[in-house]
Amino acid sequence: MRGVLLASLRHHTRRYVAAALAVVIGVAFVVVTGMLTGATREGLTADVGAPVAAVDHVVTVDDAKAASNLLDAGAERGIPALSLGYAMETVSRDGVQVAASADISEVSLEPALQWQDLQEGRFPTAPGEAVADVNAAKSTDVAIGDVLRIGTGDAATDVEVVGLVDSPAAMGASLYVPWQVLEGFRGTLWVDAVAWGGAPELATDIVPGATVESADDWVAARQAEISRGVDVLAIMALIFVFIALFVGVMVIANTFAILFAQRMRDFALLRCVGVTRRQLRRAVRLEALALGLAASALGVAVGAALGYGLVALVRHWHADMGSAAPDPLWTGGAFVIGLVVTLLAAWLPTRSATTVPPLAALRPDTGVDVRSAVGRWRLGFAGLFLAGGAALLAVSVVSHTVPVMLAGGSAAFIGVLLLGPVLVPTLIRAVGRVVGDGPVRQLATGNAVRNPRRTATTAASLLIGVTLTTAVLTGLASTRTELDREMDDEYPLDATITAVDAPLAADLAERAGAVEGVAEVAALDGTVATIGRIEVPLVGIDRRPGVVRGTEDLAPADDVLVLPYDVIEELPRAMAHQAWKGREVTVTVGGHEHRLPVEPSSGWGRAGIVSGATLAALDSSPQPTAVWVRADDGADAEDLRGDLAALAGASGAGLDGGYSNRAWVNLQVDVMTGAVVGLLAIAIVIALVGIANTLGLSVLERGRENALLRAMGLTRSQLRRAMAAEGLLLSGVATVLGTALGLAFAWIGVEVLIGTVVDDAGMTVPVAQVAAVAVVAALAGLGACVVPARKAARVTPAAGLALD
Repeated sequence: MRGVLLASLRHHTRRYVAAALAVVIGVAFVVVTGMLTGATREGLTADVGAPVAAVDHVVTVDDAKAASNLLDAGAERGIPALSLGYAMETVSRDGVQVAASADISEVSLEPALQWQDLQEGRFPTAPGEAVADVNAAKSTDVAIGDVLRIGTGDAATDVEVVGLVDSPAAMGASLYVPWQVLEGFRGTLWVDAVAWGGAPELATDIVPGATVESADDWVAARQAEISRGVDVLAIMALIFVFIALFVGVMVIANTFAILFAQRMRDFALLRCVGVTRRQLRRAVRLEALALGLAASALGVAVGAALGYGLVALVRHWHADMGSAAPDPLWTGGAFVIGLVVTLLAAWLPTRSATTVPPLAALRPDTGVDVRSAVGRWRLGFAGLFLAGGAALLAVSVVSHTVPVMLAGGSAAFIGVLLLGPVLVPTLIRAVGRVVGDGPVRQLATGNAVRNPRRTATTAASLLIGVTLTTAVLTGLASTRTELDREMDDEYPLDATITAVDAPLAADLAERAGAVEGVAEVAALDGTVATIGRIEVPLVGIDRRPGVVRGTEDLAPADDVLVLPYDVIEELPRAMAHQAWKGREVTVTVGGHEHRLPVEPSSGWGRAGIVSGATLAALDSSPQPTAVWVRADDGADAEDLRGDLAALAGASGAGLDGGYSNRAWVNLQVDVMTGAVVGLLAIAIVIALVGIANTLGLSVLERGRENALLRAMGLTRSQLRRAMAAEGLLLSGVATVLGTALGLAFAWIGVEVLIGTVVDDAGMTVPVAQVAAVAVVAALAGLGACVVPARKAARVTPAAGLALD
């Protein structure tokens, strides 16, 4: 049998290409994921311990006040201490905003605690100095010698940039200032730990209830936390690996089934000359083993090459990425997975082929017959899975339970796959009757449904990819719609320019309207009020259309004051409590006091809002106080912010608005959409390889039949068209069925996932994207037929009839 095995491998090598390609893609996918995961983990965990390298302990605190007490006590006793936290504040230069929300951390004035890597300049020696992260400085054009204003209002502080530093991605910030400056931003300051150079007992005495751990333990905990985050991303990637390998199993199983069907006469002859079933089974499984070993080894090599290339590409754009190196666990696991997948995929075709008696092997396989016991069992299981899956999906919609939804979706999809040998051929016949009549159509339809099991398996591989892609695209589009609604509520305006120390110029609204990307602009009059010793600009609007699209609902009732959340947080504690409760606060304008109830809200900067009538009662001579802007759809967020920031800075005004945040959220959804579709595309590519392989092997299987048709008058062009129509029928039916299933699963996903957090959540179908997926999948199936069709058409009738 060894000679038979070697001869078979040599003779059928080209026929195993598609199965080997499916294994290579899946194994390479795993290796690349492992290398990217390792490089990401190395880059993020590198130098995590740098901030605490000069101390022995880390004290975990509850808030910034406890951290301040500990740092003050350390300074009094000469104990080295450094806060580990950050504040999020606006940063401007010469009145022009350079960052709407920058993360700001502490840089110590003690040289021993200055852990950042100094790239240029020097470290601060006084509270009025700061260092900037070198990478953040590139994007904001900040340089040494610049004077930056951090924060707004009374809490704003000016610092001079005296150096540029590099810091690790996991612990870095955009700007570093001494603690004396950082602690002034209590509204946005978050500190959870302090690097402590003193005795642990002293720390717990100063901050009762604080937790003290060694610096090494703290670093290990941070590294483990980062690694868990990276592992989550790796697991998400492995989900798509599983999908790709599942499709690969179908392609491999179909390849072996077709090849074994073509070799039935060879198997029968071997059985007739004395080869036992066990010997034959061992021989064909050794073929699968050889295929798995070769394809897995090639997949590891391809994956390593791609991994090195991708990591090098990422490192070119992001220096914090670690170095590339194949992980032994991931690489070994990928090799084993490729081998096991190949053997499992070949198991059932091998068993089926070698259990057929010699005489039966000389007859063609007609596939699944629903009238047989096997066919009835298959249909019974299909009905059971479909009914059970539908019931579980219904329960998940009512209970909003994700595990139940996943179980129901999996069961229902398995039911569809089991029903495939009946469903897919039926749909192909129906589509064939609709598209027209003629010999080419009849030939294509007949060939497509000749072997129902093979047809169903070929279509199922593409069906999986189209179903998941459609479901994901629709789910993400629905998520984007709900996010847009939430962003509209949180940021009713795209940008606002609000007066700070003096009224705005009368022509500022006109100049803002001329900025590229601005769709609508409105100038609002107002006044300056004193609320709890804080000066707050007030603008007046009425409930009428024409101010700025989407802002009509911002107008309050008469004698009501709408205050932004940020302003309320700056009020004295007792007054802030009154404001949060919606009670009246004292508003002083022009020396006159007024009592107005407060409605907390946000989304338009630091100005309070009153009705036009209330503003007239507060100030009989209002001045230009705010300019509200609505941006064009698709306007560049950075360019728009920069242009408006220049206008605001020249006017001594403040710039706010949510267009940048909206653009950032949309960018994240776009990135996620592209990533998911790209990962699912791997499964679709494997499915298309399977379609091409099925048709290619069918050319060999039907060589004599095609030659006979040619001899009876079928032209080469008609034969090519018949094979193209066959591939288009397979891919088209799989695409239509996959699109329908994807939309159904997407609706259920929206109800279960989004419906739990958003009332009246609706499904948004991205018609253009779904149509593009359907067209690409169908045409790709057509493209997969080009080579098999050309090969079949090149064979002359005489040569085809001479084939064995």
